[in-house]
Amino acid sequence: MSAVNKDKFVIYQIFTRLFGNQNTTNKVYGTIEENGCGKFNDIDDTALGALKDFGVTHLWYTGVLEHATLTDYSQYGINPDHPLIVKGIAGSPYAVKDYYDVDPDLAVDVPNRMQEFESLVARTHTHGLKVVIDFIPNHVARQYHSDVRPEGVKDFGEDDDNTVTFSPSNNFYYIPNHDFVVPEGHKPPLPVTTPYHERPAKATGNDVFQAQPSQYDWYETVKLNYGVDYLDGRSRHFDPIPSTWLKMRDILIYWTRKGVDGFRCDMAEMVPVEFWGWVIPEVKKENPAVIFIAEIYNPFEYRNYIYTGQFDYLYDKVGLYNSLRRMIEGHGSASDITRIWQHESGDFSEHMLRFLENHDEQRIASKYFAGNPWTALPAMVLSATLHTGPLMLYFGQELGVDPTQQEGFQGEDGRTTIFDYWGVPEFQQWVNGGQFNEELLTTEQKTLRQFYRNLNAFVLKNEAVYAGGFYDLQYVNANGQSFNYDGNFIFSYLRHTDDQKILFVYNFHESDTVETLVKVPQDVWTNVLKLGNTGDYKLKPVFPLEVPQVQLRTADITSTGVHLELPPISAFAFEIVPK
Repeated sequence: MSAVNKDKFVIYQIFTRLFGNQNTTNKVYGTIEENGCGKFNDIDDTALGALKDFGVTHLWYTGVLEHATLTDYSQYGINPDHPLIVKGIAGSPYAVKDYYDVDPDLAVDVPNRMQEFESLVARTHTHGLKVVIDFIPNHVARQYHSDVRPEGVKDFGEDDDNTVTFSPSNNFYYIPNHDFVVPEGHKPPLPVTTPYHERPAKATGNDVFQAQPSQYDWYETVKLNYGVDYLDGRSRHFDPIPSTWLKMRDILIYWTRKGVDGFRCDMAEMVPVEFWGWVIPEVKKENPAVIFIAEIYNPFEYRNYIYTGQFDYLYDKVGLYNSLRRMIEGHGSASDITRIWQHESGDFSEHMLRFLENHDEQRIASKYFAGNPWTALPAMVLSATLHTGPLMLYFGQELGVDPTQQEGFQGEDGRTTIFDYWGVPEFQQWVNGGQFNEELLTTEQKTLRQFYRNLNAFVLKNEAVYAGGFYDLQYVNANGQSFNYDGNFIFSYLRHTDDQKILFVYNFHESDTVETLVKVPQDVWTNVLKLGNTGDYKLKPVFPLEVPQVQLRTADITSTGVHLELPPISAFAFEIVPK
């Protein structure tokens, strides 16, 4: 058997503030005292053991870095944030206030917050799991100030010339001689007793170079300057190395030395690719095994951010996620999957991170997406097995989390809040007072969680999935070539190594059972799978575990095809083995 492919692992994203919170008050815009907050210490040995048993390999602790908040920690030497430039009560974890500190919300003992995080890292490693945290390089909170930066480290903006719009040596972009104006429509949940002052105004995080952004902009953040002059045709000024580059390198190395195994890099494509191509090798000098994941939404930049930017993995959101979502919602086509691997990621598919949920996306079970967690199961199997790249799950996805009410700033939109303190009811059932077990789960939740657990185990133990080649079978079955094979709803492919061959077949139709034939061309059977033309074979079901055995002769699969009956919304994996 071949060695495990380093690219096939399972990331479980934990929104740290919500994970261990057992408070059930759930008051809209509730304070930390009213609604409660999860802590680093909640993710204890029992929790980590349960997650390890669930079959994940990496834990992405979301919201670790200190960020702007309306919770007052001034008694601990942390400057309070102005309510006019914070979203929600807890605040967005993507409005970082101190790159060298952790969120005080997550500590049982606030002065000891870094030690509590370091203990979590150590615990996670003890259970054989890897630690991923967010790195937010494009923007910071408007009132960014590092209280705990190492001695000799200059803060962002400390040496800036704020009389000019742009200078390569500045950390920020400025609108000289203008005050920042809070967007119209922003309604803070706390009373505003004093105005917010920022002069000169700084450019807003989503590349808004004006003194007043709109309420739909990232107005709680300011854009960082990597040496790109956006108002001069994006001219680049990278020699000498810009101050922001050097500061960010030091921050990444700081966290790497604390045992962090990987960084999920927020909005990576808003930062010049040349920076990544320089900083990632710099960090890997410290730890060659550290991984970098880019949140990126422009397929035309994928190749650039892998090969020039040196990223290990990229979000497959615009391609696979969007295509599968359309199919789950009943208005897509399986032919899109072929287009994605052919035109977007076919020759670097091992670099694509696949998922159906994360903190930015609507929950599968919500009425805004599938309305039913089971509807997405074929898409989940496909996401996990299409190629050798990693798979990601969002906490509670395996329990069918379905947000049905406003949770604060974010409103009622099918997402789990990232801006406010909250308890997630379905997840709290599994937390079960810190027992992290299935005692309080419904039968349906137990079954759903078992599906995800089986899928995690399947992708990690079958070498055709974690290390094998891929062969799309649409071109030889769709468009009337095989009986009743509708290429809009049926999808099939092979994953293969010398020692293992698996046929995957999906029916994405929501209500129709499909009786069809699926064939593998003779030349593929002989030259790709390297199987003989004499002797009988059988299709041994390997996922899910209970499906009918299919007997066949070689001539059947390469000429007429394998006869299959596919229930609605189904996924099957058959290992091709000698009879």
